[in-house]
Amino acid sequence: MTRFTAEELEAARDRLVPDVVADGLHVLFCGINPGLMTAATGHHFARPGNRFWPVLHLSGFTPRLLKPSEQEELLSCGLGITNVVARASARADELSAQEYRDGGRLLATKVARLRPRWLAVVGVTAYRAAFDDRKASVGPQERMIGDTRVWVLPNPSGLNAHWTAQTMAEEYARLRMAAERA
Repeated sequence: MTRFTAEELEAARDRLVPDVVADGLHVLFCGINPGLMTAATGHHFARPGNRFWPVLHLSGFTPRLLKPSEQEELLSCGLGITNVVARASARADELSAQEYRDGGRLLATKVARLRPRWLAVVGVTAYRAAFDDRKASVGPQERMIGDTRVWVLPNPSGLNAHWTAQTMAEEYARLRMAAERA
């Protein structure tokens, strides 16, 4: 893995990272916003401590553990990645409430256009802020965007100590099983 200096990571601030999307996906995963490592590499969930890729594999979504640089392979599994807020930052707490709300509106438009079966927002706090749903919890939501169902997943960040990789994988697997039935 490429090592970046603090200056190189800081230079990635506010960069945009292209979505990995296609029409009619089984599941469109939605992160909060790109971190600086993601922006520097151009690969989603690229920070070494982020558990997204291992959890995706442990839950059965991918046949093998993918590296962030292999993110385009998700499309062949019927999966994609986007973000609530497009701009990169060092921490999610650098985002304003307005950015979350605007991101939620843009995300709803994107989902209506792409028509995935499921939108999976990774982070209950981000979902609550983006969709003004203060009572949302991890799991399937009543909200739908067009014909797309919504599921909130635990944030795979290494900072989310409330969830282990195994308990996250169990929740992701619940979504996978629901997506397979749809």
